[in-house]
Amino acid sequence: MRILKSLVIAAVLPLATAAKAQMVVTTLFDGTFDDATFAVENAIVNKGLVIDYVSHVGDMLNRTGSDVGSDEVIFGAAEIFIFCSAVVSRQVMEADPMNIVHCPYGIFVADQGGDVAVGYRSYPDGPMQAVQTLLSDIVAEATAF
Repeated sequence: MRILKSLVIAAVLPLATAAKAQMVVTTLFDGTFDDATFAVENAIVNKGLVIDYVSHVGDMLNRTGSDVGSDEVIFGAAEIFIFCSAVVSRQVMEADPMNIVHCPYGIFVADQGGDVAVGYRSYPDGPMQAVQTLLSDIVAEATAF
């Protein structure tokens, strides 16, 4: 019975957390996609952080659309900047080691029909708000132009 209870909790808890964490915070960018990606990259680096990877989601979707039977263009362009912060990550994982599930962090830039948005996934209340604040500060700097 104890094992079954643990399995049920293990199965339900991530779903509740995932549902809450799926909200998206977006800010419109007054400029081009290229200007937005440049601004986001600079804002991340200005925080002393290193971009580990740039995911070219827009290119992938456009390249593979016909392979999956779709001709819909979702984004004119879209990229996600993936990075981490040793300071903030240590803070949130010392509070709860399972906060590892939220690392690394990402900020996206997406062009939909000429409207460019910069955004990120929202994070749960509690210690993870330190990550949300970091991402919010980066987006605010990037979109202030």
